[in-house]
Amino acid sequence: MNTIATGTLEVPGADLYYEVRGSGPMLLISQSGEGDARRSEDLVGHLERRFTVVTYDRRGLSRSVLRDPGAPASVAMHADDVSRLLSTLTDEPVAMLGCSMGAAIGLHLAVEHPDRLHTLVAHEPVTPWLLAAADRAAQMGELEHCEQVFAELGWQAALAPMVRTLGIDPKSQDREPDVTAPPLGPERAANFEYFLGHDFAAIRADHLDVAALRHSPVRVVPACGHTTPQHVFDYKAAHELAALRGVPVMEFPGGHNGNLTHPAGWAARVGEILSDHTALAG
Repeated sequence: MNTIATGTLEVPGADLYYEVRGSGPMLLISQSGEGDARRSEDLVGHLERRFTVVTYDRRGLSRSVLRDPGAPASVAMHADDVSRLLSTLTDEPVAMLGCSMGAAIGLHLAVEHPDRLHTLVAHEPVTPWLLAAADRAAQMGELEHCEQVFAELGWQAALAPMVRTLGIDPKSQDREPDVTAPPLGPERAANFEYFLGHDFAAIRADHLDVAALRHSPVRVVPACGHTTPQHVFDYKAAHELAALRGVPVMEFPGGHNGNLTHPAGWAARVGEILSDHTALAG
């Protein structure tokens, strides 16, 4: 494994922790849910052989310290954090892999900071605003239910409705050999607390100019998991994004959390997508 370079960037209202490793073209990964800079170590281990991989803790998670812990953070604010981070690391547009909430953040970048990206791989974005009215209302209700369970019973109780909403069955997920499961220690528990207590509200309140997204110069690659159920909203959002952009949905191994269960397969898929971009650019 390559050496990890770490840093902290001051952004409005927070100090953003980030890590850089590997060599080659730059690839930023924005994680899902409670995921911080080290959520998908196996995946990064594969990708750093071909890319300079940037990972970070979203504001409010792990080592990214908030100056006002009670202050809300919108999805657009998270995207602005990423834009500021990339501006400190490179003058060139980069590739981004966004997972779930990270994909929603990436879509804001594609519209509001398009100079920062050349390609966004958006895996199962949690984006109610992309869905038709009935599906959007159903998703809002599911998110509100998760928030209610969290408020009444705590984050551990809220995990069950959350994984149902995302189409995850923790008991029957297939995995590649020798995959490292992320530990569930105090830091990750605190991240779940922040995610359910703050970011769910940000997702429900999120919106984006659909026309601007349709015409963004960033190459957007919608993606979904091979085993993600077709009835869940994150699967539908990926397909709505594909229809909006007039491109196919790219299928990735595993389900919603395939970055954890199928890291080698995901790294190969990302490599294929970004090799396509290199060929087009050349």
